[in-house]
Formats: sequence, C-alpha cells, structure tokens
Amino acid sequence: MVVRKSAVCSLALAVAGLFSAALPTAQAQQPVHHETNASRQARIARTINETYAHRWEIFGGGGLLRFRPGSLLQDSNQVTWAASVNYFLSPRLYVKGDARGEFGHAKVNSNPYNVYDPQINEYNFLGGAGYRFYRTDKLAISVEGLGGTAWGIFSGGAKAHPGTDLGIWKDGMKPAFSAGVNFDYNFYPDLAFRVTPTYVGTMFTSAPGTPSVTLQNNFGFNAGILYRFGRQ
Repeated sequence: MVVRKSAVCSLALAVAGLFSAALPTAQAQQPVHHETNASRQARIARTINETYAHRWEIFGGGGLLRFRPGSLLQDSNQVTWAASVNYFLSPRLYVKGDARGEFGHAKVNSNPYNVYDPQINEYNFLGGAGYRFYRTDKLAISVEGLGGTAWGIFSGGAKAHPGTDLGIWKDGMKPAFSAGVNFDYNFYPDLAFRVTPTYVGTMFTSAPGTPSVTLQNNFGFNAGILYRFGRQ
C-alpha cells in the first residue's frame, strides 16, 4: 500500500509539473492585441464625427434660479424646469427654441393683509442661437444667447390682492433674455448629460408710478438629459 500511494503521488506531481510547464507556453502562444496610437486616434475621430453630425438635440431637465421678486424684496430660490430644441446648421452652429418655468415664494415685508411667502411663478419663452466651440468624444462645451418674453404670475398666492400691494412685480408679460454655457458629458453619441449655468434677465415692473422699465438680473443653472437624432 505504501508503494502504491507513493507511485500515485509521484504520478500526480509529474502531471502537475507538465501542466505548469505547458501553461506559460500556451499563454505565450495566445495573440495579444494592443491598440496602436493611430488606431486609437482613428476610433476617437469616428466617435466625434458620429456624435456631432446629428441634426437635432432635445433637452429636458430642471434646476434652480435666484430671482428678485420685487424692487425692495430680497432674492429667493426658485425651482425650475427647462426644455429646449436645437437645430444644427453645421456641426458647431445651431438655432434654438427654449421654454422654462420657475416656481417659488416671495419673502414679503409686513403688510396689512397678513400675507407672507406668497407663491410666485414665471414662464420664459425664448429663441436664439448657439455655438459649440469645444468638442471631444466625451465632452462638449457651447455658448448661447436667447431672447423672448417672460410671463409673470405674481398675484396667485396673494389671497385675492394684487401682488403689487405686497411689493411684488406686476403680473403680465415682459421682455426677457438669457445667456448660458452648456457642458455636455456624452454617454453615447446620441445621449448625454447636460449642465447649464445660466443668466436670465427679466423686465417686470412694480406698481403704477414706479419706473416703466426695470431689469432683474437672475442667475441659476439647469441640468438634465440631452438626446440627439437625425443627420446633417
């Protein structure tokens, strides 16, 4: 029995030794593919061309805007939604249609109506153009300028009192304009995540007797999903 066990152990060790010796040889025989710098550059160029040859971009998301609700009131935070469509005239130049909504509360001063923190809403309908000045396979940066109209609804939370009685802007539609910088991170050629720091200028007015033209400088950001489709 001792002889038999010793023979079995010797045979197992011999097989293990043969396998260990053959394994590096087999691994060395397997082809190893290394991407050359030229092929990598060609692959990136194909991805860039595929990504930025789309005709259309659709964006949807939301964010935050710091808005001045009245000439004597402090800025307030507003939750926003944003939707836009871009039509590319070339791989870099595009025209844009844009719609946004902002919702928050005005921090009003003491008043005889006992109304505090009334809700205020604004909607912006804008159009303009933009230019994509930086692009790689993963990142794109563009700038844009827009103009249009802003619709302010400032009396809805004032308990049937005009918003101007609380120091808030007068309801109505006024000129508006916006400028922003888009930062796009591409998941795929047709799908990206976009963040847009933005400036929104509005021209709402106060009660009668105040200056007919005022300017509110509002700053914020929007973030969301960008989808590309179509071909130029």
